Amino acid sequence: MNDTTILTQIDTSGRATLTMNRPELHNAFNEDLVASLTASLRQLDTDPEVRLVILAARGKSFSAGADLNDMRRMADNSREQNLADAKAIAELMRTLNALSKPTIALVQGAAYGGGVGLTACCDIAIATARASFCVSEVKLGLIPAVISPYLLAAIGARAARRYFMTAEIISSAEAYRIGLVHELVADEQELAAAADRVTTQLLKNGSSAMAAAKKLIAMVSGRLVDDALIANTAGLMADRRASAECREGLSAFLEKRSPAWIKG
Repeated sequence: MNDTTILTQIDTSGRATLTMNRPELHNAFNEDLVASLTASLRQLDTDPEVRLVILAARGKSFSAGADLNDMRRMADNSREQNLADAKAIAELMRTLNALSKPTIALVQGAAYGGGVGLTACCDIAIATARASFCVSEVKLGLIPAVISPYLLAAIGARAARRYFMTAEIISSAEAYRIGLVHELVADEQELAAAADRVTTQLLKNGSSAMAAAKKLIAMVSGRLVDDALIANTAGLMADRRASAECREGLSAFLEKRSPAWIKG
């Protein structure tokens, strides 16, 4: 995690911030950035002191997606080489999407291609008014393959059918309307304030309960409400009630005190 393409900061509350640091290249993906971001996310996921992860970026762009210099090189690569690169990006998206801790994307500028994918993979996305988005792959004769599961989960198939094929620029207001981002703010100062507000709310909650809630969403989403699903969800509720975290949370509520996981 010493690679300067990704800057890592962890504060005393357990808030970790990963900042993409290729501002001169609009934080475009290259092999180093993809590998460093994936490794950083995995390390933070196993760190017991980290309670949530913020994904941010330096410069005027959030991420331009693929680095065009790399794309030129890849055009001459073998299928096996291109497959390895695609798998690395797919693994980054899966790692971010499945992180056991809450994730927040702070989008201060343009997000194209894979940058849109990163936004969709985070649990919460907040963007400034000047942020813009573009699923730009078809302009290059490509398709948004590895980011597609997460974008469809965020915006639905109907919106995807338009934006995957038009590659038009999506304004921050439109991104909010279609569900790609949860909240819009005026500028980067308000973006920082919104991050503080959301993280303060998250830090009030039990870490293992939030992790279990994320797994619950993945398990229930798109499933038929049948006897098996009812049995599974009832079992999960019973297990949580018996957990040490739940016992502490209920005791704190009844005793009118803060639970042990709230520092200070």
